[in-house]
Amino acid sequence: MRRVLPLLLLLLPGLVQAQPGLSVVTSAPLAGGGEEYTVSLQVLILMTLLTLLPAAFIMMTSFTRIIIVLALLRQSLGTAQTPSNQILIGLAFFLTLFIMSPVFTQAYEEGVKPYMDEQITSTEALQRAAVPFRRFMLAQTRENDLELFARLAGIKQLNAPEDTPFTVLMPAFITSELKTAFQIGFLIMIPFLIIDLVVSSVLMSMGMVMLSPLIISLPFKIMLFVLVDGWGLLIGTLAQSFVT
Repeated sequence: MRRVLPLLLLLLPGLVQAQPGLSVVTSAPLAGGGEEYTVSLQVLILMTLLTLLPAAFIMMTSFTRIIIVLALLRQSLGTAQTPSNQILIGLAFFLTLFIMSPVFTQAYEEGVKPYMDEQITSTEALQRAAVPFRRFMLAQTRENDLELFARLAGIKQLNAPEDTPFTVLMPAFITSELKTAFQIGFLIMIPFLIIDLVVSSVLMSMGMVMLSPLIISLPFKIMLFVLVDGWGLLIGTLAQSFVT
């Protein structure tokens, strides 16, 4: 596949020249100003933007907070690679879809669907689809983070949070998500840390200094996590921690 793609890219100019009826870069002026590109060029731009989709999925959704909390939980339990990275990523992905489903639905109804029905232009569709994501990100972002990146961007004053540019909102949102994720992870690690301290103290008092406390504390931590329905509590808390 890697060898075929460069070949196709080399043959693409010849294919375009062989079909003079194919308009790739033409555009039409709009009544209110601006330009509307042809569908073929829109598809080309869309395929290019798909390469940025994973980064956008992380930067604009609840994925970051969820995956960090799950990773800190696994480290607190001391279970090494159990659950595996694939399981944690899959759980974080589908939980993100569950949390973000109202945002995705609203973006589709207000932006994508009217564009597919040829009721609005692509530029207007993009602006409409961005509104639900902006509202979601603003609800999770701390004001001091917004002020920090606005100051770094040279914006002296914002009239309202809704006027924040995406170039400022996205780094502020991801910074706030990192802070929140580590705060939740800290609260999760406290009970497991207490178990490790108790087991370590008992082993030291019995003179078993050569025995790793992790071997003894691991079953107790798993038992505690299972008895309190840890997975249900954790996932429910993560889902409810997002202000909508």
